[in-house]
Amino acid sequence: MAITRRQLVASAGLLAGGSTAVARTKRGARATPSGFLWGTAISAHQSEGNNTASDSWLLETITPTAFKDPSGDACDSFARYAEDLDIAASLGLNCYRFGIEWARIEPAQGMFSQAALDHYVRVLEACHARGLLPIVTYNHFTVPLWFAMRGGFEVADGADLFARFCERATARLGSLIGMASTFNEANILGLRKVLPRFASDAAAENARAMIAAAARRTNAPRFSSMLFGDPDKINTVMLDAHAKGLAAIKAGPGSFPAGVTLTMQEIQGVGPGNRAAWAEETMYSGWIEAARSSDFVGVQTYSRLRINDRGLMPSEPGVPLTDMGYENYPSAIGATIRYAAKHIGRPIYLTETGIGTTDDAARAAFIDATVAEVAKCIADGIPVKGYLYWSLLDNFEWTSGYAKQFGLVAVDRRTFKRTPKPSAQVLARHARANRL
Repeated sequence: MAITRRQLVASAGLLAGGSTAVARTKRGARATPSGFLWGTAISAHQSEGNNTASDSWLLETITPTAFKDPSGDACDSFARYAEDLDIAASLGLNCYRFGIEWARIEPAQGMFSQAALDHYVRVLEACHARGLLPIVTYNHFTVPLWFAMRGGFEVADGADLFARFCERATARLGSLIGMASTFNEANILGLRKVLPRFASDAAAENARAMIAAAARRTNAPRFSSMLFGDPDKINTVMLDAHAKGLAAIKAGPGSFPAGVTLTMQEIQGVGPGNRAAWAEETMYSGWIEAARSSDFVGVQTYSRLRINDRGLMPSEPGVPLTDMGYENYPSAIGATIRYAAKHIGRPIYLTETGIGTTDDAARAAFIDATVAEVAKCIADGIPVKGYLYWSLLDNFEWTSGYAKQFGLVAVDRRTFKRTPKPSAQVLARHARANRL
């Protein structure tokens, strides 16, 4: 069941802080604002491998399952993080966004792993040693299995348990963190509600059967996984969890910007009586207000959604599609940055954008086109402070398994050898020149 943001947006296709002053360069590009961040993003579960204490590990290996592949070893980044950081630094990047895995840090309720925390200390120290500002995501969809078994974010005290995790993790890691977000794409289930096919098609039924099987396997009738649970119940608790988690993170140690990242696909209303306003309200559902009280908002954009009077429309004829099935539409990045500037009014980081394709020339073109969109926004005085590409590696793409490739770097599934693609040098040229 393809239900993460990249897969959700794919379904639409298948339905077919520094100064903002900039200067012109001689070649027409713009110098970036002071302190601009160039980077890539990964997540813990998708790259580290063997996240055996998580809800996703069980769901990937149970029958029936919505996952095409189990994550397994993933990219073995838990052991090979230094190699990944070396690649990022070699590209001239100055930041690195990654996740700390709750299921590793608290594998049983109330039992915190000092060894896991020490591991992330080493990752953070390795970032600093390479001149990479570490941007930490406290939760990137996966949760500990014990948390899912007790109802996850569908039960009210899930917010308090998340805040406790944030407090304990920050106590050990905070002095080394450069920036942080509580959740990755906290409003992901709002996007899911905009795409009604997930309420009725065979894939959705398979996902419900998977959750039921997990509940039987664990003898946990309230089993709830974030990506497959009740959107309304989860959204209410996650808003509370974000507020409490943010307060725990801001309590320190460390003094760094803390915010939240949102899925912000461009919504285009088409024709009279279109439901674009409904789609926006449904997708954001409290998170615009939550982002306003954060230090920054992370914009994560991949494409657009066209909405008419009946709802989601098929892809527009003639617009190229990515391998995920949704439109290759780089101008959506400019539209969502402007939306965030208008409605949130906090410093903006493009914490994710990318393209799923085996055509690396298309990836290179996408990077150039999306960097140009950021440049236009900055030229208009919008406080965009960073561009991060998803992802550094060809990693585990959730329910799509390993079939879809977003990475700047190919990973051999047997040997884990990393091979940078030509598109990596396209991003590197922007980063080394520090120009848009």
